[in-house]
Amino acid sequence: MAATKRATPKTIDEYIAMFPPEVQEILEKIRRVVRGAAPDAQEAISYQIPTFKLNGILVHFAAFKNHIGIYPPIRGDAELEAAVAPYAGEKGNLRFPLDQPIPYDLIERIAQLRVQQDLMKPSAKSKKKA
Repeated sequence: MAATKRATPKTIDEYIAMFPPEVQEILEKIRRVVRGAAPDAQEAISYQIPTFKLNGILVHFAAFKNHIGIYPPIRGDAELEAAVAPYAGEKGNLRFPLDQPIPYDLIERIAQLRVQQDLMKPSAKSKKKA
């Protein structure tokens, strides 16, 4: 199911279209959940996978044979880190098995945290210059 056999997608729509209908449905719902948490984010393809950006990368997501991956690892919220721990793969990236219900509420919390963290970046940079 890996997307590597086809041309590199230029948009999230093209990426999603590369997968079977049941996976497309999951990817579209993840896209809507992230868009709801980050309405000002820009959609892009980065590392050949769907990406949402504000001042930097908010969230990458990707479909694989047996799971959906969410990147980057979650840091900075102990409660959320504990909630995602069962899904943590190597390097802390998250893997949501396709044979289990996708925890969209958890993905929404991840996106909300990443937006908060992203919005703090410019103020942190300007404080360093002062």
